[in-house]
Amino acid sequence: MNGFDWNAVGESLPLLLEGFRVTVLATVLGTLVAAVLGLAVAVAGRAPSRFVTVPVRVLTEFVRSTPLLVQLVGAAALFNTVEPLYTGIAVLGVHYAAYTSEVYRAGIDGVPKGQWEACRALSLSPRRTWQAVILPQAVRNVLPALGNYAVSMFKETPFLAVITVQEMVFEARKYGADNFAYTEVFTLAGLIFLVASYPTSLLMRRLEKRLGH
Repeated sequence: MNGFDWNAVGESLPLLLEGFRVTVLATVLGTLVAAVLGLAVAVAGRAPSRFVTVPVRVLTEFVRSTPLLVQLVGAAALFNTVEPLYTGIAVLGVHYAAYTSEVYRAGIDGVPKGQWEACRALSLSPRRTWQAVILPQAVRNVLPALGNYAVSMFKETPFLAVITVQEMVFEARKYGADNFAYTEVFTLAGLIFLVASYPTSLLMRRLEKRLGH
């Protein structure tokens, strides 16, 4: 490739790998937040009281209706004494929880009505019904969808750069600006994203087919 500086690739690789470590950390922790909070929102959305369901629905719609970038900037301004990485992880988790809650809701709705009726016939408490019968079936059915959201979150971590989180794209932009090697460093960053995300997408597809049988 004429004009492609391979030396820049070698020099920038350690910086990008360090940024990649931050990217993976944000993705893993953000996914955990989204999975736990999304489940809590889905269960709360089925509460018998409107004093619970209405606020949950309003907050969920607010998060889904506003861009992730705006949420990041707003949260960073409100919590400016918090480490930007922690703020970014929390925002990613809350943002994706609004979507995973719908996935959980579909999984819960997919549990046969006979399961609910059997729990009532056995006089199981609501807590026991959820823990022992409903959630194990619902979560199993939605695992592939949750995995797909994790991949999507991984690809959206570059937005964290706007609040100065030094993830991979932040490092690529900084190196490119200092060395006038944007083409090389962003090509390398893109390849790293591809190598990391594509096998995961294939794994999620295989898991979906396996659970579908």
